[in-house]
Amino acid sequence: MRRRQLRPRCRHGGPGLPSPVDFLAGDMTWTVPAAVFMVLFSSMCLLLPAEDALPFLTLASFPSGDGRTVTLRGPWKILALLYYPALYYPLAACATVRHGAAHLLGSMLSWAHFGVQVWQRAECPQTPQIHKYYSLLASLPLLLGLGFLSLWYPVQLVRSIRRRPRAGSEGLQSSYSEDYLRTLLCRKKLASSSRASKHGFLSRAWVSYRNYIYTPQRGFRLPLKLVLSATLTGSAIYQVALLLLVGVVPTIQRMRAGITTDICYLLAGFGILLSEDKQEVVGLVKYYLWALEACYISALVLSCSLTFLMLIRSLVTHRANLQALHRGAALDLGPLPQHPHPSRQAIVCWMSFSAYHTAFTCLGLLVQQIIFFLGTTILAFLVFMPVLHGRNLLLLRHLESSWPFWLTLSLAVILQNTAAHWVFLETHHGRPELTNRRVLYAVTFFLFPINVLVGAMVVAWRVLLSALYNAIHLGQMDLSLMPPRAAALDPGYYTYCSFLKIEASQSHPATTAFCTLLLRTRQPRRPQDGLRRGEEEEGMQLLQTKDPAARGAGPRARQGRARWGLAYTLLHNPALQAFRKPAQSGT
Repeated sequence: MRRRQLRPRCRHGGPGLPSPVDFLAGDMTWTVPAAVFMVLFSSMCLLLPAEDALPFLTLASFPSGDGRTVTLRGPWKILALLYYPALYYPLAACATVRHGAAHLLGSMLSWAHFGVQVWQRAECPQTPQIHKYYSLLASLPLLLGLGFLSLWYPVQLVRSIRRRPRAGSEGLQSSYSEDYLRTLLCRKKLASSSRASKHGFLSRAWVSYRNYIYTPQRGFRLPLKLVLSATLTGSAIYQVALLLLVGVVPTIQRMRAGITTDICYLLAGFGILLSEDKQEVVGLVKYYLWALEACYISALVLSCSLTFLMLIRSLVTHRANLQALHRGAALDLGPLPQHPHPSRQAIVCWMSFSAYHTAFTCLGLLVQQIIFFLGTTILAFLVFMPVLHGRNLLLLRHLESSWPFWLTLSLAVILQNTAAHWVFLETHHGRPELTNRRVLYAVTFFLFPINVLVGAMVVAWRVLLSALYNAIHLGQMDLSLMPPRAAALDPGYYTYCSFLKIEASQSHPATTAFCTLLLRTRQPRRPQDGLRRGEEEEGMQLLQTKDPAARGAGPRARQGRARWGLAYTLLHNPALQAFRKPAQSGT
């Protein structure tokens, strides 16, 4: 509103620099922002192992004091982190302008970027960093995103030439917000019509499936930030998995191919004698290296699968939390502040949500790979391979020598559970009650030393389960890895909660639909008076407008009563408290 008062002819109050992505716009298409962010993240992944920070800059080396050459790449790589967003900024901004000239410029930029990348990969497909084909494989998401943009912009250009949109047609007519409101008002009818079909087995199975696997829901759309986070998570899984694969597996294969009889002397130096025959030792070492490679690849496949499944499961949680906030419900967010008004910290968390989610996914996948690789290696070399070949039975021999210890612990646990069920519990009038208390006290006293040893085993099991659980859920921001009382100390969970508050308060679809109905005019001869893009943010300020054109939108009393009811709902609905202050500022 302040921009319009100062410069009323400056693009209806909008800034001179076009926005790259309308993150809070409910009707914004998600394909172009997802492609641009995937291209940006892929460029950053290619930047990390590259020798030249910028494509047009070749760094010079100078000798250091100890006689070695040194190249300062750190400052230039920091500069490159700002160069690539500036490079792809026009490519993303052309989609938000929604004009034929912008689509033409976007087509030229997308084809230029795509042509340069294809020319670079075709001219130099092999690079010495990490693996000879790593740069080519890591650039596949980049080429995919640029290829999509190079097709999307020409299609939009042709559409804009064939049929020019009328002024005011970019409003929220038949938009997501109105679909959300229509679905919300028709929900009771749909629920009553489908009540008879909820008792079948297939229906219950489908409901359980939808609780764990994300499926699109009619009348609800995930915010653009969450869609971008899901896209970046998929790209991060690919990039990290590719880096872990090409960085380790070829090295193991080269080691296995270079094994000779000299390995016998190396093992003898450590006191390891596998066999008297040197060729048999070479075969055993190659077999062990092959098993190590199989364990590594299996752990990588398991880590990627779990990360992807957790991503799909988290989308269900995001939708449930947003629907609860849209209804005006208060989520159980622990000690975090519950007020719906945006704050400085909430805005910062909203800005960094997608970036944090991508970083958490990368680190979580790396931690999972380490844990699963260690686990599969221990199982393979200490359990499966000794049992299959009948040699090196170290673990089984240790268990055989310590069988009295494990038998005592097992019998103690079985005895306590059996006594608790048959001796110390008695049912009276359908309610279990404690009995034989003297025997209970005596058994508790005598089994105390053994229970200390059982507790040590339970502690080890607890540590293992906690590490496994936290490693699997490390990439999820919708779940706190700390107790509820300390949930505010979890930066990922705090960022997620603040992100939800900004999304629910600034892009509520029901609020947008109500503001659309309030601002929609009934004068067909002045189509420019229709709702323009961005005016839904100012609907609350115009509830009590003094504009005569808006005041004369409809002479009928029925329309006036309907608009008064909408205004009353907007001002007194508890779910819309964030909009009360700007709405009542003119009273």
